Amino acid sequence: MLNKVQILVSGRVQGVYFRAFTRKKALQLGINGYARNLADGQVEIVAEAEEAILEKFILWCHKGPITARVDQVLVTSLVVDEVFTGFEIR
Repeated sequence: MLNKVQILVSGRVQGVYFRAFTRKKALQLGINGYARNLADGQVEIVAEAEEAILEKFILWCHKGPITARVDQVLVTSLVVDEVFTGFEIR
């Protein structure tokens, strides 16, 4: 069953290629969605995949790339109202 989540990542996550590494990891796992910078310094990720795959991805988000410092990850379940194709950086 397809699940959809919003992941808000806080810390030193902008200007350190967090979105690019997130896209690479998402594509490796077969996750669709997007990542974008928010004005408050967070990175927002919306991801769609099977639950087990999303769990792996969320664990990765807690660590992020070596260039980042992740302080907090907030995950919210969303309704699957549209299906993404691919994973993009917005």
